[in-house]
Amino acid sequence: MINRLSPQKKAAGFAILAAALYAVNSPVSKLLLNHVPAALLAGFLYLGAGIGMFFVGKIQNAANIGHGELPLTKKDLPFTVGMVVLDIAAPICLMAGLANTTAANASLLNNFEIVATSVIALLLFGEAIRPRLWCAIACVTAASAMLSFEDINSLTFSFGSLLVLLAAAFWGLENNCTRMLSTKNPLQIVTVKGIFSGLGSLACGIVIGERYFQPIYILLAMLLGFVAYGLSIFFYIYAQRTLGAAKTSAYYAVAPFIGAALSFLIFHEMPSGIFLAALLLMLLGTYLA
Repeated sequence: MINRLSPQKKAAGFAILAAALYAVNSPVSKLLLNHVPAALLAGFLYLGAGIGMFFVGKIQNAANIGHGELPLTKKDLPFTVGMVVLDIAAPICLMAGLANTTAANASLLNNFEIVATSVIALLLFGEAIRPRLWCAIACVTAASAMLSFEDINSLTFSFGSLLVLLAAAFWGLENNCTRMLSTKNPLQIVTVKGIFSGLGSLACGIVIGERYFQPIYILLAMLLGFVAYGLSIFFYIYAQRTLGAAKTSAYYAVAPFIGAALSFLIFHEMPSGIFLAALLLMLLGTYLA
């Protein structure tokens, strides 16, 4: 049945699957932050992705699957390095932001990645943005601004929300770096970004004085990383091959809504009026995108 789908529909399915896998990240990471420091948690998440996908590659090789994929080369080094550096910065910002805002807020604010990805794709690679997508970008930006205010009456920004927005901006740039590598072996890309970004985040955590030695939570963080980053990125790259960075990001925009719903279920949070207004704007923006 899947083989009968058009390449566009199959790619859209991969993008939505990637979104669903990533959606568990914010609420579960929020729980893990009660036990693991932010930068180290970011490192364990990416290490889980890299190590997990490394073994997936071994299984594929044993089953004689995926041998037609192109490997990374020296020409890809600038985009590979950019991808790794941004994947060190983004999850650290997200984990630090999650520690200072609600999981539901952080989940919705992740939608700002649409704005960052689309605008960077326009500026750097000349990807076309139709008027409808511009309207979507405006809706998402307005909703992100609403969610970023700690006190709407005094117009003071939430530090946690700003960190989540910064993470989304980093991932928007990283999406465009990954786009330049999307014809290469996705397993190799995820393994490289997972292992090197994970080690980079762990190094940052150690440098700033973070320490952690409880194996059970480390294993849980790595398992979450394998699902939310490893498998998610794997399917995201396959989607980008057909759809491009901006359109893949638009399909991927369902992730924050799934994440927000999971957050309400896990933490029994009641949405505020501002949150509901922002949610409607986000839904409109996602529909337009």
